[in-house]
Amino acid sequence: MSRHMRKKLGKDDKARDTKGTLRRLWVYLSKMKGLLYLVILMVIISSAASLLGPFLVGRAIDDFIVTKDASGIITLLAGLVIVYILHSASVWFQNYWMIGVAQDTVYRLRKDLFHRLHLLSIPFFDKRKHGELMSRVTNDIDNVSNTLNSSFIQIISSVLTLAGTAVVMLWLSPLLTLITLTIVPLMVLGMKWITKRTGPLFRQYQHNIGELNGYIEETISGHSIIKTFSREETAIDEFQGKNKKLRTAAYWADTYSGFIPKLMNMLNNLSFAVIAGVGGIFALNGMVTIGVIVIFAEYARQFTRPLNELANQYNTLLSAIAGAERVFQIIDEEEARDEENAEEIHSLHGKIEFHHVHFSYGQDDSTLQDVTFSINPGETVALVGPTGAGKTTITNLLSRFYDHNQGRILIDGRDIETLTRKSLRRQLGFVLQDSFLFQGTIMENIRYGRLLASDAEVVEAAKLANAHSFIEKMPKGYNTVLRNDGSGISQGQKQLLSIARAILSDPSILILDEATSSIDTITELKIQDALKNLMKDRTSVVVAHRLNTIRQADQILVLDQGRIIEKGTHEELLAQKGFYHGLYHSQLKETS
Repeated sequence: MSRHMRKKLGKDDKARDTKGTLRRLWVYLSKMKGLLYLVILMVIISSAASLLGPFLVGRAIDDFIVTKDASGIITLLAGLVIVYILHSASVWFQNYWMIGVAQDTVYRLRKDLFHRLHLLSIPFFDKRKHGELMSRVTNDIDNVSNTLNSSFIQIISSVLTLAGTAVVMLWLSPLLTLITLTIVPLMVLGMKWITKRTGPLFRQYQHNIGELNGYIEETISGHSIIKTFSREETAIDEFQGKNKKLRTAAYWADTYSGFIPKLMNMLNNLSFAVIAGVGGIFALNGMVTIGVIVIFAEYARQFTRPLNELANQYNTLLSAIAGAERVFQIIDEEEARDEENAEEIHSLHGKIEFHHVHFSYGQDDSTLQDVTFSINPGETVALVGPTGAGKTTITNLLSRFYDHNQGRILIDGRDIETLTRKSLRRQLGFVLQDSFLFQGTIMENIRYGRLLASDAEVVEAAKLANAHSFIEKMPKGYNTVLRNDGSGISQGQKQLLSIARAILSDPSILILDEATSSIDTITELKIQDALKNLMKDRTSVVVAHRLNTIRQADQILVLDQGRIIEKGTHEELLAQKGFYHGLYHSQLKETS
């Protein structure tokens, strides 16, 4: 691979805290410390048994075969049977227990990651593709799981085997040991050259697979838009580009890591040739016995085998560490914390005040500029204006999905920053333009507004939202299971269920963000009375596109380019013959 290609593949890599990541993984592993120690004990027993077998064979050659002692051979064979049974049993137990340790570790890691995702703020998700986040919950954690299941035991076993083999070889013949170990520097240099290149490639592979998953999730979610604009070929071409990047990273990572077993096999054969040649000369001169040469030949194989395994597992470990780092990056993200001494609220009267509020989603734009208004308890206030004027932004700030940059926002005279987010949102009811339904029954989706509500209360909420009649016509009524995101029912029916959910939550403040935009005129008329009942004695903030739906609002705020340019009732604003007057009459022309 060219230097240019290596540089391209590693362009997104930064210095990784490998030791720190391993320490953090150990914190999770140590929760099962007792079982982990049993695994290590079994690894020690299996490693000792694997060393004892060749040693006994060598001793049999010198003590029994050369001397033709048949009874001794039978005794030794019985000993070998016991050793190999012990080895097999210890291997079985270590694998069985390690599976438990690994699964418990990734269970808690996945739980912590999912928990953290639900503590993060809305802006965090705005900056990241959902598929890429899903990749961290699934692919990256599965990578850690697979590595713990296989690599942890092999690494410990390899280290113990290397140490034990070296000790026994030095005890039998220091000179022959030194000659045998002359190949070790070649192994180390070869492994260093390979792993230096595979590390960045495996990290780039993890990054690319996350990007690809994100793109797949995006295109599947937006498949109807892709087909509407006949952009199938464009989507396929973009997928091909990302797929090729993933293929390139995987190809070179696997190619370089594939050199390791080939290198080890070559050096293993070289080691055997050295032992056979030099050992034979030593045996002819009486420096070692034939049994010692057999032991050395077997131990040389056992010496290179764990080196080979360590090299292979090192690559696997690098891939797992890259995945773990991506998981810990999310866990380390700062959650949306409440201010110190923030208080919980259990009820609201519903007075809302904005005082000179400024807000921007980024550093280079200004979405709201010096916005000031007040809403009295029980009033209905409508926010109108062109797209991008800042209507939905006001509701986002009120619910603290985002925090304003300057100014103050008060509810019942209290700064919302002094209230906990969770208790504030319990007092708010939302019906958004894009209704979302979970996979589950209709009953469960409506009850999401108040989990302890009875079936009768759910049905009553559906009746108020005029959703009861179409629900009763469903195959299993309220027990009809909706598919993912409510596919299988119309957009208008989804919106009715969302309104029923809001009714059931019984909020102090109601936020309707284009709540009837997806509902036909006849259905819209049906739910007006239900919305009036819902909004009675509640402060309501209505983001409206169709101005004829907010004619009865107590106050209408007209926004343009992040500023409130007009205020008043429907009649007052029409009388001013300003921006609202033009907007209203332009809609009348469109519908006439």
